[in-house]
Amino acid sequence: MNELEKFSPGLDGVVATETSISYLDTIQEEIVIRGYDLIELSKSVSYVDIIHLLLEGRLPDQSEKNSLETSMLERYELPSAVFEVLKLLPEQTHAMDGLRTGISVLGGYDHAIDDRSMLVNKERAYRLLGQVPSIVANSYRILTKTEMIHPDKNLPYSANFFFMVTGRKPSPIEEKIFDLSLLLYSEHEMPNSTFTARVIASTQSDLYGALTGAVASLKGNLHGGANEAVMHLLLEAGTISKFEELLRTKLSNKEKIMGFGHRVYMKKMDPRATMMKGALQQLCHIKGNDLLYHMCEAGERIMEREKGLYPNLDYYAAPVYWMLEIPIPLYTPIFFAARTAGICAHVLEQHAQNRLFRPRVKYVGERHVL
Repeated sequence: MNELEKFSPGLDGVVATETSISYLDTIQEEIVIRGYDLIELSKSVSYVDIIHLLLEGRLPDQSEKNSLETSMLERYELPSAVFEVLKLLPEQTHAMDGLRTGISVLGGYDHAIDDRSMLVNKERAYRLLGQVPSIVANSYRILTKTEMIHPDKNLPYSANFFFMVTGRKPSPIEEKIFDLSLLLYSEHEMPNSTFTARVIASTQSDLYGALTGAVASLKGNLHGGANEAVMHLLLEAGTISKFEELLRTKLSNKEKIMGFGHRVYMKKMDPRATMMKGALQQLCHIKGNDLLYHMCEAGERIMEREKGLYPNLDYYAAPVYWMLEIPIPLYTPIFFAARTAGICAHVLEQHAQNRLFRPRVKYVGERHVL
């Protein structure tokens, strides 16, 4: 067979690059991050630990972790012009489009933007990790004409992010669960948004451009936007029985149901979803309202029985964010903010060992002879 006749729709199963960052091990059923099982890590470390692991290649000791958290706290502030640009956007602008615009504007303030060295790229990544939560929270606040909330440098990283998003400081359990969600969203091998960022970076484009493209990719409801769709579906139903009925109706109409199925996890539940399911149960118990938990379980049973599909991370992350009182339009931007650590690691790796992505096509059009 001619090499150009080999075709895998959606590049399914095609190995696009070598990486030492992460790997979905379908045999051991593990999400491997720099050699560690992400699920096992989630039981003992925080999101800041994962940032260090992704960008430095190893877990930090306590001193390094404290230093990293402090350095990101010092990078929270954004140029005022970023907010001025966001104020010019139409009210109907999606929160992800506000985030995309904000990151793009930041690139103009990087006086070393043409420097692709590992040292400068890492500094750039840490600065963006400090600034992206502020763009997420305040681009939405500007679009909804609510008061902006500036970072509280007295709060740990995840608690500060939660504070800017909700307008209140989290309880210890809320902070822990929100941090867990960031950790679980942090990195997942080569999904569409990460691949998009690496393709852009392979042209020797800068980190801001790669992240801007990744935001556009993650906005789609077949990728990051699924968590918002899940929550709207749960709210539309309102009760267990109506949710079951709604799912059956959609199945009979052959409609796609968000929050189920995954290109990698086809015969089991996404292990990250299992962790978020436990977090949802814990939150529901604390708040004295377990309706969403039982609704989700009912939907899980129907989809497994009728379609052989299992929940992915978005299915249980959505009601967790709802119970944390996070506005629905911010679910996907928060996903991106968490994934910024992983995407930055991939861009740094691409710049360090680059080869331009330039695939070919299988032509199925006509040929004309003049």
